[in-house]
Amino acid sequence: MFLSLKVQPRASADAVAEAVGNELKIKVTAPPVDAAANEALLRLLAGVLECRRGDLQIVRGQTSRHKVVFARGVSLERASARLRP
Repeated sequence: MFLSLKVQPRASADAVAEAVGNELKIKVTAPPVDAAANEALLRLLAGVLECRRGDLQIVRGQTSRHKVVFARGVSLERASARLRP
């Protein structure tokens, strides 16, 4: 499954926020330096989706706020139920 995300680094708390257009907004407290925000994003998603961190991979947008993440083994039903803000 692929997830289109808009990531907000340096937020006050790690959280899944509202949908913005066709992307889901994710807030992370980590700064966008040395891939810290990317790693925080993947850790947050792994916890929310209840999957291993290794099952998640950023396939597009490594240096952008707009990212596409591949989630291996995550069903659409589980993702849509777990990613509601």
